[in-house]
Amino acid sequence: MQADTVDDLFRRFGPNYRWYVTFAGLVGGFSMVLSATIVNVAVPEVMGAFGVGQDQAQWMATAFLATMTASQLLNAWITEAFGQRLGFALTLAVFMAGALMSATATSMDMLILGRVLQGVAAGIVMPMTMVTIFTVFPPERRGMAMGVYGAGVVLAPALGPAVGGIAIDTLSWRAMFLLPLPFCGLALLAGMVFMPSKGRIGRLPPFDWFGFAFLGAALFLLMTAAASGPREGWLSDHILLYAVLGTVAAAGFVTIQVRSRAPLLDVSLFRNRAFTAAVIVAFVFGAGNFASGYVIPVFVQQVQSFTATKAGLLLMPAGLLLVFALPLTGRAADRLPDHIPILAGLGFFAFGTFLMASADANTGFWAFAIFTMISRVGMSFIMPALSASALRALPNEKLAQGSGAMNFIRQLGGASGTNLIVVWLQLRTHWHAESLASTQTAANTASRGFLETVTDRLGIAGLPDPARIGAALDYLGQVVHAQALSFGFRDCFLALGIVFVLAMLPALNLARLPRRE
Repeated sequence: MQADTVDDLFRRFGPNYRWYVTFAGLVGGFSMVLSATIVNVAVPEVMGAFGVGQDQAQWMATAFLATMTASQLLNAWITEAFGQRLGFALTLAVFMAGALMSATATSMDMLILGRVLQGVAAGIVMPMTMVTIFTVFPPERRGMAMGVYGAGVVLAPALGPAVGGIAIDTLSWRAMFLLPLPFCGLALLAGMVFMPSKGRIGRLPPFDWFGFAFLGAALFLLMTAAASGPREGWLSDHILLYAVLGTVAAAGFVTIQVRSRAPLLDVSLFRNRAFTAAVIVAFVFGAGNFASGYVIPVFVQQVQSFTATKAGLLLMPAGLLLVFALPLTGRAADRLPDHIPILAGLGFFAFGTFLMASADANTGFWAFAIFTMISRVGMSFIMPALSASALRALPNEKLAQGSGAMNFIRQLGGASGTNLIVVWLQLRTHWHAESLASTQTAANTASRGFLETVTDRLGIAGLPDPARIGAALDYLGQVVHAQALSFGFRDCFLALGIVFVLAMLPALNLARLPRRE
């Protein structure tokens, strides 16, 4: 097979070639980000379809994010082994296979496996596309090109939940997984024409498969232990075994990276205090961003009884605001010291989530939409400044490794945050349910009045006396559980706000960084 280099493609398609290849990468990236965000509005539907709890349903999101995190480290090897064109095509094929598997899943395990395949593909395609765009544009136009790419990708989470909600309410939750497929097909066709290729494939390049296996094992074991802990018991044999083996695998991964001549993750970067401070903020940002993106649509559906469509529409104003705000906050980041927009962004994020902590079943649609918009304003301040501040702390020869480490840590934060917020929701809901149940005694005049009212209304409806009391008590139990669930979500939003405030401490260390082009 003859190689098609970037120069060959420029000669064939002219100066507009750079926009053709950008379009191919943008459509591919859009479809994968769409898939990452579209599933959150389907959590209640999937819980009902398979009869599972939050701890298992959340793996739809967490499995995608965790495998996307690990597979980012595969990007360079895939590109070197197969070239950008074939690598792009194979990865899209894997993503489409995962989408079809998820849409036709007959069990929760099959659904999770489909999401794993999609996450593996997304982790490879996103950095591959960015590198390709960076290559075809001259230095003075790369910022503009990445801005176009970024705006297109950011548009996916703005539209995804709403489109997914409409698909769920009009068709089925299974249809939601099929929505990205037309975009994948278009990206595949464009990529086969416009992506550069390396021609003949020779021997595969070396890769640290041992370290990669340790990383995958650590992510799976530790996240499984956290997700299953509330159900099986934190001190059960299964959970302790998962936790110990996961910790050993994580330590093994770090040890391998320290000793490797070509590590997947350059751990020496973390000796730089300023870079480490930026990485901590990136981890918290990823955790809070993905965790809030998961918990908001679940809250409004389970507590406020929104439809999937209404839950998706709730997130759309915040997503569109982010698309328009990023160019403005990006310019501000160029003119201000890095720590100022980062601190402002963390402040907006914390303020927005604290406002969400005051929400209940009676909070209006637009009130909660405004709370979400405030938090996403924070995201627009953080995104442009955070990577710049981290890379400013490194020497030029470490910039590539630093950029990869930042992306890896941010995605790791996203997977961890989604996993932990579900654990926290389960723990706090259970605690509130027990606390509320302990107050339902004969001495509680409010509960007695509630039961009498319900019993009287059931009598008017014609229910016989023996059945009325049982039905009234059952209804009281449902009310107590709904109240406990509402309080559990409040505690989740409160915890996210506190974490964002605490992240301001390492962000302050970035004030010591000198500005460098």
